[in-house]
Amino acid sequence: MIRALLLAAVLALCATGSALAGEERPTVAELERELWCPTCNAPLALSDAPVADRIRAFVRARIEAGDTKSEIKAKLVESFGEDVLAAPPREGFNLLAWVLPLAGGLAAVTVLGAAALRWSRTRGNEDPPHDASANGRGPLDPDLERRLDEELARFDA
Repeated sequence: MIRALLLAAVLALCATGSALAGEERPTVAELERELWCPTCNAPLALSDAPVADRIRAFVRARIEAGDTKSEIKAKLVESFGEDVLAAPPREGFNLLAWVLPLAGGLAAVTVLGAAALRWSRTRGNEDPPHDASANGRGPLDPDLERRLDEELARFDA
């Protein structure tokens, strides 16, 4: 158990280091996935609009100057507004874009779980039919019942 916790802690530290490396030394391709073209509302990586080319050139220049990913994004937001970001920032009113899908998913799982639990309890409480009249066909004719018993007795012998 202690080994598993130690391994999880080491893996978490390794993941944090790589995330910080991406923040401090971003690549153009990495930022292209996180930015949108303000003209055509497409990911920057897929846009061939002139403004997208200017944004790519700006990103390259800022990377060469040593800016972090956050600094580059802040400068682009200052110039183009928050629409240049592929994902809204996790603060203020934009936090709803991150929280509402999670809350909706949790609510859906809760409702489906409650419905399944209720359905399984009602299905288990039903009594099976005890006689032929319970299935809606009515009782068997006594002569037919006698013949059926005779036929079944022949198969048992």
